[in-house]
Amino acid sequence: MLKRTITAIVAIAVFIPVCWFSDTFVWPVAMTILSVVAAWEMTKCVGASKHIALLIPAFLTAIFVPCTVWRFPFPHNMWEGVFAVDAAYLLWTFTADVFSRGKIDYEVSAASFMGIFYTSFAFACLVWLRATTGPYRYLLVFIGPWVSDTFAYLTGRAIGRHKLIPEVSPKKTVEGAVGGVIFAALAFALYGWIVKRTVSADLLVMALAGAVVAVVSQIGDLAMSVIKRRYGIKDYGNLFPGHGGVLDRFDSVLLTAPVVVMLSQIPAVSAYLV
Repeated sequence: MLKRTITAIVAIAVFIPVCWFSDTFVWPVAMTILSVVAAWEMTKCVGASKHIALLIPAFLTAIFVPCTVWRFPFPHNMWEGVFAVDAAYLLWTFTADVFSRGKIDYEVSAASFMGIFYTSFAFACLVWLRATTGPYRYLLVFIGPWVSDTFAYLTGRAIGRHKLIPEVSPKKTVEGAVGGVIFAALAFALYGWIVKRTVSADLLVMALAGAVVAVVSQIGDLAMSVIKRRYGIKDYGNLFPGHGGVLDRFDSVLLTAPVVVMLSQIPAVSAYLV
């Protein structure tokens, strides 16, 4: 517990100044670094790190997808750039499969491609949100999952009786999941109220968005747990002592980022978000 607490304090001490300077190159660089570390953890987990033909394009994709969004933050140019990078990555993956002459297992290359596509795209969404929606909305990607995770744990410890999906995560409970959703909704509403002086934010819409984000974040958390169970590992990495790696710490954030981007593309919803 002491190790986890110290790591959390250090992580927060780093996260705050990164957010403070998020209107500069600091934010996209930080997201790119996390994307690269996530790529290493994912390729190592699925066994792709043993094949240089899969490892190099994984790292290149992890770098270029967030950087493409940074260079072309507007939707039309951004999606074209991301599509081009991912199409090249897919072509390389199939080519590596063909010319490996059976040395690369298809399941390994497919799992590697899916994992890198998912993680690099998620961090690219965080770059896009900060570049196009201002200094408040991108923080929803962190507030929702982290509040949901914290209060799901606390609620589960206090009143949890019914297991949620024990085959995937034995300790999670239905009561904890519901508690996480409720507190995330309240946290979104509170956040909207705090920044309402400078940004128009409808508190009901914020609360509903918080509930949606909490559900999505819990699915993202469980999905990454499914992968860990499939490959028989406890943590993806050890970058954060006591917490695991980037994929362990940001598992619920990764799926949330694209969903917040989607909500930002719906005018009737986006108009009332911070």
